Amino acid sequence: MALIITTNPSVPPLKRSDDKRSVDVRYMLILPYTSAHIHWDSKLNELVYEIEEPLLDENEKGLLNQIEDALLEIINVNVAIDNTPEATIEYLDKTSKLLIEEMNLNISPNSYEKIFYYLYRDFIGLNEVDPLLKDYFIEDIECNGIGSPVYIIHRVFRNLRTNLVYKDMDRLASFVEKLAQRAGRYISYAQPLLDGALPDGSRVNASYTKDVTSKGPTYTIRKFTKIPWTPIQLIDMHTDSPEMLAYFWILLEYKLSVLIAGGTASGKTTLLNALAFFIPPEARVVSIEDTREINLPRENWLPAVARTSIGVGKLGEVDLFALLRSSFRQTPDYLIVGEVRGKEAFVLFQGMASGHASLSTMHADSVDTLIRRLQTPPINLSPTLVNTLDCVAIATHAVVKKVETRRLREIVEIVQVNKDGTALVNTPMSWDANTDQFYFKKQSKVFEKISARHGISVDDLQKEFKKRTKLLYALYQKKIFDFDIVGQIINEYYKNPAEVLVKYDIKE
Repeated sequence: MALIITTNPSVPPLKRSDDKRSVDVRYMLILPYTSAHIHWDSKLNELVYEIEEPLLDENEKGLLNQIEDALLEIINVNVAIDNTPEATIEYLDKTSKLLIEEMNLNISPNSYEKIFYYLYRDFIGLNEVDPLLKDYFIEDIECNGIGSPVYIIHRVFRNLRTNLVYKDMDRLASFVEKLAQRAGRYISYAQPLLDGALPDGSRVNASYTKDVTSKGPTYTIRKFTKIPWTPIQLIDMHTDSPEMLAYFWILLEYKLSVLIAGGTASGKTTLLNALAFFIPPEARVVSIEDTREINLPRENWLPAVARTSIGVGKLGEVDLFALLRSSFRQTPDYLIVGEVRGKEAFVLFQGMASGHASLSTMHADSVDTLIRRLQTPPINLSPTLVNTLDCVAIATHAVVKKVETRRLREIVEIVQVNKDGTALVNTPMSWDANTDQFYFKKQSKVFEKISARHGISVDDLQKEFKKRTKLLYALYQKKIFDFDIVGQIINEYYKNPAEVLVKYDIKE
């Protein structure tokens, strides 16, 4: 009978604490072997994250090395990792026991269990970093080279030092090679930079040589969230207000275009995924990305991912520009582009001008910066095309009560972009950093635009806005966070709004 390893244990409820010194939590990562321990380290005077794995004595370490060397000769890792987890464990277990018998090694059942965990971790998983990849709460994993602790970004406790430190240059270089292999990419002294995606969708960026990064090989893994956060979860985290989300709901129903701007890891893609819940259920959606990060609760959705070249000469490359140009032949009602950086922006804004509702993200910390980026190289859009954008959402990092978090700082409506690059804007909603409160005003230029296009009075739009705000708030109060259930409720509202409002006791 094969050993049982569970790599997706139940997610424990974790709460932020105002006093970091009082934090002392432990939860399982890989059952029954590995756990995470987050606690205050009085020597370092900071909160730390420790990976707790089975302890091997010197004899067990020697046995592990012997078995690993023998396995390298016969095991086919690619075949193993392509199977189901159960079949993979069984294959590794049988092969290891066969080798132990052939090599006449004397290993107790207790020692074998511990040794087998490391065999699974290093052959099927991703070595020392594998437990971190299994942690639901981790967003980013950052290795800065030899002799430095690996850092993580935790959903609850944010930036934490771990007890994982690489001390051997060759071992770290070998691991970066393994990352490249799993990402289907190539890395070498001639091509020392890696940018790709792991099989689970996590984005990996790495460097290979000391010439490029002085501490030796480095890597950063941005973990892929298989089940994105819903709009209701963003309300619960106080990232957005119900009013902001109800506003976006109306914009997307009437096929207006939204660009989400912000810095690195400010929550742009998280918000993009959440807003996609509000796209009408019958609409056809095409999404285009460099690395797969978008996940939509719908069936009529065509996800496209760019492909990098193989070798020299850009052989086999399919970039965002080519995908975007092709997407308009697929008659999308809504177009989602993961991130706009270059010439693909021209095609996207041409699509907006021809009536395709679009959602996308862009690196910029303000509307002024965003408009400058759109109008200068390498994008070079004309003011006429920039005017087709209806609304910009600015996501930002924030420190609230000494806790690092994310907030939707403001929603800005683009009223008019002038030839000199200046813009007339209206800001119907914003976040106040001093009070950590969201504020909104009734006047919306976008609502006026919808009114003119569709013959609906602004008063009726405001009434609808209030209903949807109340509905989203009611779902938050009832703690309805499930991905499928939230998507189902929003889709039901499109079909029979009165029935949904009655169900959640909302007065019209």
